[in-house]
Amino acid sequence: MNLDLTRFPEDPRDLLRAWDASDDYLLAHLEEVGVSGEVVIVGDRWGALTTALAAHRPVQITDSFLTQEATRANLKRNGVAEDAVRLLTTQDAPPSRIDVLLVRVPKNLGLLEDQLHRLAPAIHEGTLVVGTGMVTEIHTSTLKLFEKIIGPTKTSLAVRKARLIFATPDLSLPRVPSPWPLRYALEDGVGAVSGLTVTNHSGIFCADRLDMGTRFLLQNMPHSSGRERVADLGCGNGVVGLAVALANPDAEVLFTDESYQAVASARETFHDNAGTAARFEIADGLSWVEPGSVDLVLNNPPFHTHKQTSDAVAWRMFTGSRTALRKGGELWVIGNRHLGYHLKLRRLFGNCDVMTSDPKFVILRAVKR
Repeated sequence: MNLDLTRFPEDPRDLLRAWDASDDYLLAHLEEVGVSGEVVIVGDRWGALTTALAAHRPVQITDSFLTQEATRANLKRNGVAEDAVRLLTTQDAPPSRIDVLLVRVPKNLGLLEDQLHRLAPAIHEGTLVVGTGMVTEIHTSTLKLFEKIIGPTKTSLAVRKARLIFATPDLSLPRVPSPWPLRYALEDGVGAVSGLTVTNHSGIFCADRLDMGTRFLLQNMPHSSGRERVADLGCGNGVVGLAVALANPDAEVLFTDESYQAVASARETFHDNAGTAARFEIADGLSWVEPGSVDLVLNNPPFHTHKQTSDAVAWRMFTGSRTALRKGGELWVIGNRHLGYHLKLRRLFGNCDVMTSDPKFVILRAVKR
């Protein structure tokens, strides 16, 4: 791939590329078979495919704010006008007709299922449908979804540990609505949100149940009384921020995530269960918040970026939290014990206390001095 590409946000310490062998494999295949008509690219990681195919004026569909920003940056770096492509989110209405559908297989099978259901009505008999991913990302369940929703499916040989998926549209398949979002009632014993119903759009971590880390945090929440502004950073379905709002109706709760699906889930969960003031932002952490304006940040950071284990996202969340917090404001972090977040927090804040722990998780508090 002869393009100048970067991830977003740019970090000179980040040595990971903005593309991989599966992107190269797909582009090489498209050079052989040709591309024409309405091109839709789903799940492009950092805009590599969209930038490479910009001459075809493609539509990009992504769940990631960071992907959209990376795509804009990479188009500019390569001298391509942003209006050469159409940037949509997974919450937007998809195109009504698709001639070429390219799918970068996501880590989350539910997100793939939801998107294929949403896009299937726009596919016609002549639509070229090609998926791509690394061998470790493509499973039997992945192929079954293409087969069930699109039509007969086969795979290519592996090249540089990447593989292509070829699906032939079968218009006789029933076009049924997506099963997403999922809703379930929370169990008892998780504080203010016990028994309430939460909404989970596709792609949310542990969409069909409450994950263990969040459960532990809900059982050990800080007192929010007297806190005027509280941020649920990386909010997912918003259950942590909802717990704050119910315990302290006078607080303004900020829900923020880089996932469009997550913020949609948090908004629905909140409005179904609370009537207090709240704000919902799709963004890179707390970069949009006025510095020194937040009293409390609650955070369950991811420790991976797609398939790659990394603390880069957590570090950005911690540094962004420190900027957003007022003096005396607190950051509470829930994480797996082995991740060693206490070392990063002490380095950044100059302090870190273990509030509670169990054999798997630890809840840490850092105070802005």
